[in-house]
Order: sequence, then structure tokens, then C-alpha cells
Amino acid sequence: MPITVSSTIAAPLAEVWRAYTTPEDIKAWNAASPDWHTTSASVDLREGGQFSSRMEAKDGSMGFDFAGTYTKIIPLHLIEYAFGDRTAQVRFEEGPGAVTLTVTFEPESVYPEEQQRAGWRAILDSFERHVTARG
Repeated sequence: MPITVSSTIAAPLAEVWRAYTTPEDIKAWNAASPDWHTTSASVDLREGGQFSSRMEAKDGSMGFDFAGTYTKIIPLHLIEYAFGDRTAQVRFEEGPGAVTLTVTFEPESVYPEEQQRAGWRAILDSFERHVTARG
């Protein structure tokens, strides 16, 4: 069963989209906790384009690459991608004065689903803080 997390962000749609798809912004928000950070990010935002983020513990004890291929892009509305043998979908829905950002992803089999949901939720919370602090 896919896992879904969402957040309503009080910002214009174009700003939410830009922050989600720009490497410098991704480096600023893409971490599940303050002791982690993203040291590099690349985005080729087109169907068939690649993306990659390097996430590392700030103490240097561990890190990993999160990378994949965009499979569907509808500017300002939808990003779908494959990473490994899994897929994810990011929806941007504009409402009055805010954007609801919904991320749905296929869980992996190593970690419990609740732990995966909490990690992706924490990253989405970090994204929301980043976008609203810019406003």
C-alpha cells in the first residue's frame, strides 16, 4: 500500500513549485532532522530527466544518495518519478491563499511503514518551514 503525506503551505503556487524543484532550495529543506543536511542536489525537470540529492549526517557518520528519473511532469501541478524499483507522486493543489502539497510513495521493505511515513512527513515539514520563512 502506498504511503501519503501532505501539507498545506501558505504561499503562492509558483513559489511552492520553485522551492520544490530548485537545487539550492532542495539543499536548504531536504532533511528529516536538524542533524542531517543535503550537501548536493541536481534536477533535470523533464520527463526522462534525472534528479539526485546527497543526504548526510552533519557529523559525517553516514549518508546516502536519493536519486531517480522523472516519469511525468505537469508544471505547477504534478511530478511523478521512479527511484530504484519504487515510484512516487507529488501533487500541487492551489487553494485560497495556500497550496496543498501531497506526496504519495511506495514504501520499501527494510524499515517499518510508520518510520518511513514519519521521515517523509518530517522532510515535508522542513519544506513548509523553508517556504513560509521566505515569504
